[in-house]
Amino acid sequence: MKKDKYQDLSDPELLQRFYADRDNEWLGILLQRYTLLLLGVSMKYLKNEEEAKDSVQQIFLKVIQELQKYKVEFFKSWLYMVAKNHCLMKLRDRQGKIITEINDRLAARPEEEGSDLQTLLQNDRTLELMEIALKELNPEQQQCVTLFYLQKKSYQEISQQTGFTMLQVKSYIQNGKRNLKILIENKLKL
Repeated sequence: MKKDKYQDLSDPELLQRFYADRDNEWLGILLQRYTLLLLGVSMKYLKNEEEAKDSVQQIFLKVIQELQKYKVEFFKSWLYMVAKNHCLMKLRDRQGKIITEINDRLAARPEEEGSDLQTLLQNDRTLELMEIALKELNPEQQQCVTLFYLQKKSYQEISQQTGFTMLQVKSYIQNGKRNLKILIENKLKL
């Protein structure tokens, strides 16, 4: 079995062998080395052990697919970015589901009274404030935050659509998100 015999090969050597014969066992050896790294990254972002374990498996599959298409030179740093992006996408999807659930619950049960309704109305108020606060961001932040969080565009897609560099897009999203939080918190205090 290759795994036992080739454990001492470096990452570049294993990648080179994979690209030479496309045998996924080489990737298996590589991925086995970084399973704990992937689990750690997933736990850091997702804060849920079961979801993190599932994510590691999904990342394995994505890596196998991507390495069939692209040649990677610095495997560990590339793998870290794949894992991080996967987790961020899961978090974005989770956020979208929460907003959808709130809207669905409000639409389905507007006649209910009590603490559940109070919570839903408070969440609805937060969403209203978010919409107002979004308009108060500078145009670049507003555009990038809207494209990223509401239209689910990637940094690359936003960069192509807006003409901003990837670094600018990342900065506008991070600063916009921070400013949006501050604006909403200030409005909630009023």
